[in-house]
Amino acid sequence: MKKGHLFTFESPDQPEIIALIEELDAYQTPLYPTESYYGVDICALSEANVLFAVGRSSEGSAVACGALVVHPTHGELKRMFTKPAFRGNGLAGGLLAILEKEARQRRCLHLMLETGYLQREAISFYECNGYRRRGSFGEYEDDPNSFFLEKMLD
Repeated sequence: MKKGHLFTFESPDQPEIIALIEELDAYQTPLYPTESYYGVDICALSEANVLFAVGRSSEGSAVACGALVVHPTHGELKRMFTKPAFRGNGLAGGLLAILEKEARQRRCLHLMLETGYLQREAISFYECNGYRRRGSFGEYEDDPNSFFLEKMLD
């Protein structure tokens, strides 16, 4: 990670965070059919069981985000995104690290996620960080457009 990036837990209900989520939606929505899109909105990201992390550039702009949804039996990673111009600088790894650290502190040691099968870079990123393929979970149904991953934290 390059120097100058700051990671904080923040409210997603801020204009620049909303714009960041809209950029993520604009990227993902055309890739998959409507029934295979599992993004959550700002209201869901603002619920009490959700921790929303923001990666900021050295200038203070929100350039990356990710959320940890804490369920009774597991945690779920949602809305991980880095603006294309800032990729390759360790932002995703930094966000994942603080989300995993927070999960450990909350004794949430089983993390899961769903991502689209076309997002090969995301799948590779998670696999390089210890996530392994699994079947669908929770309210997700088996979907050929989805790729499900999990990791047990120590």
